[in-house]
Amino acid sequence: MRREDIADLTIFLAVAEEGSFTGAANRLGLSQSGLSHSIRRLEDRLGLRLLVRTTRSVAPTDAGERLLEILQPAMNGIEGRLAELTALRQTPAGTIRISTSEHAAQAILWPAVDRLIAKYPDIVVEICTDNGFIDIVADRFDAGVRLGEQVQKDMIAVRIGPRMRMIPFASPHYIETHGAPLTPHDLARHRCINLRFTNAGGIYAWEFEKQGRAMHVKVEGPLVFNRTPLVIQAAIAGHGIGFLLEDAVAPWIQKGALVPLLDDWCEPFDGYFLYYPSRRHSSPAFKLLVDELRYRERDEPAAHDRES
Repeated sequence: MRREDIADLTIFLAVAEEGSFTGAANRLGLSQSGLSHSIRRLEDRLGLRLLVRTTRSVAPTDAGERLLEILQPAMNGIEGRLAELTALRQTPAGTIRISTSEHAAQAILWPAVDRLIAKYPDIVVEICTDNGFIDIVADRFDAGVRLGEQVQKDMIAVRIGPRMRMIPFASPHYIETHGAPLTPHDLARHRCINLRFTNAGGIYAWEFEKQGRAMHVKVEGPLVFNRTPLVIQAAIAGHGIGFLLEDAVAPWIQKGALVPLLDDWCEPFDGYFLYYPSRRHSSPAFKLLVDELRYRERDEPAAHDRES
């Protein structure tokens, strides 16, 4: 196979996976015109139309789908073998892409990455924050960080943080004006600040538990956000009751700007996990990051890890 054949196949794979020439050009660092020329050359050589172009997107034809089925496993295998070669380096190196929520990035992931790159300057870590649910395989991430209950069962999961709680909260002014709810049912009479997950598209239903009794409550109010800092700001301003991880609002509770509510309905649950599809070709750099992140608190056994 000629070098240009390999280059054209690589470009076709990038365009098909990105669904656009623009995304593929950014990913590969090439011009869109160069990518178009490469795709035409590949189609002419095979005598097949591989991509259907519209004004908004690019999608593979039936022949293109069959070519994808051949290329993706082959390219993944090559990438895995190349990652293994980094073990021959005396200094660990390579790029690690991680999808995570904003809070996990700041509270858990960044402190570990800060320590890691200080010790191993040839390692590059790309952190992408999104409060929605990302398919890390389809989006070509090496790993993701989410709460344990959000991690799919077929993923390897490593616990990286302590148990946590979700709590409702409001400003002192709001409570003085509207009173405080005594049970989750009382939230129906209050102005609440909702959170929408970006990818899932739905508004989050607040989850409560008391003595084994679980309750999901859909609340209403004047504001909906897809970023947690805005929920906190709106609650401090007195616009309603918010519902977030206790750790995320703890600084404002300590300052007296916010007041926690319904404490006896807020049971702790497993916290953040690093998850990834396979360790078959884990690079030395990735293994170092996993070890840096691993939660080691003695009084909380990490029995929920799924690494077998």
